[in-house]
This record gives sequence, C-alpha cells and structure tokens, in this order.
Amino acid sequence: MKIQYLSYASRLTGCCLLSLSAASAIAGGGVVLQDDVCKIKIGFYEAHFTAFQPETSGNRQFCEDLPDVGPTIFVLDYLHDSMKEVPIDFRIIRDVTGLGQFVRLEDVQAIADIDAHTVYYHPPTIEADASLVVEPTLAEEGAYIGIVTAGHPTSDEIYSAVFPFEVGRTILDFIWPIVGLLAFLFPAAAIWYLRNHVRREPRQAG
Repeated sequence: MKIQYLSYASRLTGCCLLSLSAASAIAGGGVVLQDDVCKIKIGFYEAHFTAFQPETSGNRQFCEDLPDVGPTIFVLDYLHDSMKEVPIDFRIIRDVTGLGQFVRLEDVQAIADIDAHTVYYHPPTIEADASLVVEPTLAEEGAYIGIVTAGHPTSDEIYSAVFPFEVGRTILDFIWPIVGLLAFLFPAAAIWYLRNHVRREPRQAG
C-alpha cells in the first residue's frame, strides 16, 4: 500500500471500529469519536486518526483496538495548519501500567525507563503535507499504549496524548457472541417451556 494512497486515508469511506466506552474516552486521553470520525487530541491540536492492517484486513479502518498482530499503519491527518510547522513524534510501548483503557498521561510519565518498554518509535518530524504516517510491526498480542507528542509553533511548550489499545483477540471477543446467543435463546426457551409444561386451569362453568 503506497504512502500517497494513505495520505488522506482517514477520509475514506468504510467502517471505523471503536473499542472506547464513554468512560475510557474521558480517562484514556487521546483518541475520541466525534461526528462519526476518529480524532486524536494533542493539547489544543486535533488530527483525524486511523489505523489499518492491510495484510489481514484490507482497507478496513480502526480507531484503536486491532484484531491481528503484524504490520500496521497509523495515519494522523492534521486539522490545524500549525501542526505542519512543528515536529511530532509517535511512540508505542507495552502497557506496563496495568490500567488498560483508564491510563492517563501522568501514568505514562511515571514509568521510570520508557525506552525499555518501547516497541516502536518514530522520531520527531515536520510533515509539511499535514499527514503523519507510521508503519510499526506489532509482533505480539496484548495491551499497548500509543504516545503522540507535538511542539508549539512559537514557544518551548510540549503537548502529549496517550491512547491505550489492544492487539489480537481479547476475552470480550469471545464473551459478546455468547451473550448475544444467550439473549436470543433464553426467550425462545422460556416460550417453549411455558407452552409445554405449564398447565392451563380449566374454565369453570358459569
């Protein structure tokens, strides 16, 4: 898949799958669903955020959780012109906080040696075409945290955003189909039982 094709990939039509609940969108920081579009908030900056796994999912779009290990493409399409003027970096670490969807920036900042837990790092770059594309290979299933950092165009201030995500099948992938099946079968079983095992009282002659 060519970079030219992906520069505005988050605007493609398709399904944008979210794993965020309302609580995790508040607690987790960076990536939120707004007007049916995935966005990442980095301080006062915003960018469209999309992930692809073209080898296993084609053009299917993801907001956070990813179904498979392997090559992955993250695309940030900038929504502020000033983002084209500042260096932005992109890091992925193993989630060693144990907080999952509730991780905050301060939890990441408290990690003593972040480099020891880093599985991918894209150094700060200025993207004049307003689109950052990174292509990590996520080799193992499990919990990860993405970290995006951006500078300020006129000061030394630094802004960061964190977004937790899972790679590979989680226990919820197995639980929800079972819950759905039970929700379908229980009413049918109840109706069958009532029809076959509950005796109707005979009417008394009036």
